[in-house]
Amino acid sequence: MSESSGVQFIILGGPSGSGKSYLAERFGAPHIQLDNYYREIAEDAHRPFPRTPYGEIDWDHHETWNDSAALDSMMELLENGRTTVPAYDISTSSYVGSEVVELAGGPIIAEGIFADRILQPLRQLEVPVQGIYVREPSSTTALRRFARDVSESRKPVPFLVKRGLSLWRAEASVRNRYLGAGFQEMNKPDLKSYLSSLPNSR
Repeated sequence: MSESSGVQFIILGGPSGSGKSYLAERFGAPHIQLDNYYREIAEDAHRPFPRTPYGEIDWDHHETWNDSAALDSMMELLENGRTTVPAYDISTSSYVGSEVVELAGGPIIAEGIFADRILQPLRQLEVPVQGIYVREPSSTTALRRFARDVSESRKPVPFLVKRGLSLWRAEASVRNRYLGAGFQEMNKPDLKSYLSSLPNSR
């Protein structure tokens, strides 16, 4: 990993709506959106995805996410200084292109709702990576998530209401999942202060 020598690598985890994307965009150089490694809905016809209790595809289940593609891309970035990341359209659950992401001299900050899936695999590959879970009040997270998803027309509103209630109920288990995967918990003010103190953060 000669290209990444001395580069700090941080993975932000937390429930949808906790502010991971904002923090990574604000302080990362580069910012990696791990949600771009969702699987396309077309794959459901060949290998059915998990379903919610109300019969929809459960996009909050890790089997709708491509662990190996995300891990391969992170390793390519570290080893070669650049990688190609798919552009994923959540409203259509499909890829709409791609972009090249390059090391930019600052901390690499990757984030996504399945970020816990790649922390230990990266460590097993001897990558010095830090996992941080963003702690926010569940009510704040739920309201922010719903407002964002509606404004971006991510899914039909009835689906978003049912999903929001399900995620709100599951937030404690999500936190336990991340902490069990080796993430350190940090509230947003402390996390902002920490990220802004890193060399060459934006």
